[in-house]
Amino acid sequence: MQIREIREKDAEYISMICMRSFETSIASSLPCEGVLTFTKIAKTSAFLERMQQDNIILVAVDNHQFLGVIELKAGHHIAMFFVDPDFQNKGVGRALFSAILSHVRTDILTVSASLSSIDIYKKYGFEYAGEVGESAGLVYQPMELEVFRSELLT
Repeated sequence: MQIREIREKDAEYISMICMRSFETSIASSLPCEGVLTFTKIAKTSAFLERMQQDNIILVAVDNHQFLGVIELKAGHHIAMFFVDPDFQNKGVGRALFSAILSHVRTDILTVSASLSSIDIYKKYGFEYAGEVGESAGLVYQPMELEVFRSELLT
């Protein structure tokens, strides 16, 4: 498995993985507005647009097959983190998460975790950082992780 930055030609496949994972584990718990909001965020064109911003988007690939994606916004916020349902619980998420840590530019990494993903983020060391919120139909738990930087220890 290779972890690398997304390329323009990858965006369509990554969009499909996000939608497939979203539909499998999150969509049924949200109102229609939330599903529509997420669909807009996960569109190929939305990924292409965010690639031009201050976002780092990494993909996991194995033999030309896309396994997952993680997106870091502004060096401190996980905006997207999805693994294809067929490859969950096989180390793909852990590899993506480990790879994105080197791109974090602050001492605190944040995420607005879907309620179904809270336990996953807790495994990575995230803690609650406020009350459950809702924005445009998307329900989320704010969470944060203190990032320890080796350069601070020297």
